[in-house]
Amino acid sequence: MAGFSFKTLGRIWRHRWIDEAQVRRVLPADMLERLTRRVAASEHRHTGEIRICVEAGLPMSYLWRDAPARQRAIMLFGKLRVWDTAQNNGVLVYLLLAEHAIEIVADRGIDAHVDAAEWSSMTQRMGAAFREGRFEDGLTQALEEVSALLVTHFPAAEGSDNRNELPDAPVVL
Repeated sequence: MAGFSFKTLGRIWRHRWIDEAQVRRVLPADMLERLTRRVAASEHRHTGEIRICVEAGLPMSYLWRDAPARQRAIMLFGKLRVWDTAQNNGVLVYLLLAEHAIEIVADRGIDAHVDAAEWSSMTQRMGAAFREGRFEDGLTQALEEVSALLVTHFPAAEGSDNRNELPDAPVVL
């Protein structure tokens, strides 16, 4: 098996060690409910769609081929249908707890208005909050920042039918 190393073994161990129970300790049900309400409130102000996805560890297929968290986030962006919004303005906020990785994947409609440095700054601010154990604060701040971008570039028109295209609840894998 080419590329197998102790580093790979260590990575596999880290990803198998963290499970959904640990995710629930970091993000308890009441916090997930508050985040769901915040996403719903946000989406009344713009035509974009925001999804939050938190995963304990990568599937084995990703670990064996040493795939980065970004690759998983992009796959989930498609699987969760974030790309499938009418104005191509969906945004996925992805957290991979085993690696303390944060990825923001934005569809081409909103990404055309936001440069990579702004997305990167957002993930750095989230990371700082997470390192202090403030997961809800970090996610709320990111949600507010993404919402502000969507309101600026895709505001909801008064009286328009701003239908909810995707579920608001965070996904925990």
